[in-house]
Amino acid sequence: QVELVESGGGLVQAGGSLRLSCAASGRSLRDNIMGWFRQAPGKEREFVAASDWTGLSTHYGDAVKGRFTISRDNAKNTMDLQMMSLQPGDTAVYYCAAAAHGGWPLPTSQNSYAYWGQGTQVTVSS
Repeated sequence: QVELVESGGGLVQAGGSLRLSCAASGRSLRDNIMGWFRQAPGKEREFVAASDWTGLSTHYGDAVKGRFTISRDNAKNTMDLQMMSLQPGDTAVYYCAAAAHGGWPLPTSQNSYAYWGQGTQVTVSS
């Protein structure tokens, strides 16, 4: 069974940065697509970013493009999300997710991801 655990969330002022990490255990996910989603209060879960197993092919949601960077370390079975120029609209619970397989294109639907972390809260104050 795959377990995903997020860390790195917290409170930051607008314009600041945070780095989220996701640690996977149970089995290697080096061949799997991995991604980040977020869910703000009262809103649906939103796609943030995804990466193929190499980390060279990535895709970002329009709201975060140019500000967030997804990266992977397959040797450590980890994935990070570097978030820059944070705004109050980025406030949400951020979830790490992994698909059951690799492939292309990188999916943006949460239904394409089989494994989920419990989430980490990111709060951006104005």
